[in-house]
Amino acid sequence: MLETIKLTKQFNSHVAVKKLSLCIKSGEIYALLGPNGAGKTTTINLLLGFLAPDSGEALINGRSVAADPIAARRQIAYIPEQVMLYPRFTGVENLDYFSRLGDRKHSRAELLELLNRAGLQEGPADRRVSTYSKGMRQKVGIALALATEAKALLLDEPTSGLDPAASHEFSQLLRQLAGEGVAILMATHDLFRAEEDASRIGILIDGKLAGDYLRDEIKDVDLEKLYLKHLRA
Repeated sequence: MLETIKLTKQFNSHVAVKKLSLCIKSGEIYALLGPNGAGKTTTINLLLGFLAPDSGEALINGRSVAADPIAARRQIAYIPEQVMLYPRFTGVENLDYFSRLGDRKHSRAELLELLNRAGLQEGPADRRVSTYSKGMRQKVGIALALATEAKALLLDEPTSGLDPAASHEFSQLLRQLAGEGVAILMATHDLFRAEEDASRIGILIDGKLAGDYLRDEIKDVDLEKLYLKHLRA
């Protein structure tokens, strides 16, 4: 569902992503770990079509992002570290507006049901987004993924700034989406959530994939020690 083939992106003399090859199937949660500057956000921006690669290819469900960015983007939803919503709109109004941009029209009852599935009840859904916590804003983002029937979800530091309860609730939503066949790529620093939620973990160092592990391969391994080993190599 999400694939990169020897993807490379350079900014002046700095190679942000170097010959990166990933393959994330439907129903997988792939955690991409790495320090600041490792190339995690650049990788996501290449998959979104926000950046053009210098070489290699990014594919969404077999469609080239570079060759057909609109068709590719219709199949994905993106939740950045800070979900950007219109603060004077309610949660329902934001969901309605962004759904319509994606050519999806829903009744109020359908919008409320989508928000409810994402963990946002009717009372908060009718409040202005300016009153929302980060976790509530993320729930609107999840509801939008449901509304647009996204086949893949890209997340950039989704648990940053969340308290433990909100982080746990968010991870439950991700597992639910994966269970429904959504492919999820999560760029994160959160070793705990990666170990708890991911079916696969990749470690990105200086734009290169230093390690790629199935959950079963690291279930008896200290992930922090493994991560630091790659970081110091």
